[in-house]
Amino acid sequence: MTTEFSDAFLHEAERHAAWGAEQLEALGAFLPEGPWTADLPSCLYRQGGQELRVAVLGTYDEQERSWMWGWANPGLRGTPVVSLAEEAERFGRAHGIGEFTAGVLDLSGFADPRRAAETLAFAGMGVTRSPGYIGVPAGPGTLVYFLPDDPRVPRAALDPVALARTLLAAVGLIGRSPRRLVTGYFDHHGVPVRESGHQVVAALPGGDAAEVDFDPVGRIVAVRLTAGR
Repeated sequence: MTTEFSDAFLHEAERHAAWGAEQLEALGAFLPEGPWTADLPSCLYRQGGQELRVAVLGTYDEQERSWMWGWANPGLRGTPVVSLAEEAERFGRAHGIGEFTAGVLDLSGFADPRRAAETLAFAGMGVTRSPGYIGVPAGPGTLVYFLPDDPRVPRAALDPVALARTLLAAVGLIGRSPRRLVTGYFDHHGVPVRESGHQVVAALPGGDAAEVDFDPVGRIVAVRLTAGR
């Protein structure tokens, strides 16, 4: 039984924190509320009149307080609906992150096992670059987490005006390395960065730049936009 995630997992999750929070808002605005159904062999998910192609990322058992990756589910193993979960597992093997390669994780030692399950879903969304995740009840005491795998789901655009709010609001989600949060955010948006000392400078589309300053212990202390010349 583990009581916390590994440093390797948390550092990877941090890379996706600001982008992931932004992207989950975009998915929530796109997907109507309502009852849901899923046809797993067809990889189709329906909710509120909207139909999406999805993959099963994993399931959380509230009684056992455990997480099972979709690729480890005996009933789904090797089927198309767990293709993205398999991608997360391959990522874990390539980068030595055990949370992605253990088929079942015992979360009962965590202070908040449900939050730990959400963190796994969040990180799985990040490493597969999926446009969000959907967690829904799938029976008594069971939650299933889907990843949208459909180009119709909108991708959140980088908004320079909201940049400072976006970055600062996400700092506490994982809380390990604001610098990784910042560089990961720009990486997700395909924006090149230059790192120098206690600063990250991103070359924004249109020629402007975003400058993010850090104090000696790595906290964000300023976010500035500078006009291109």
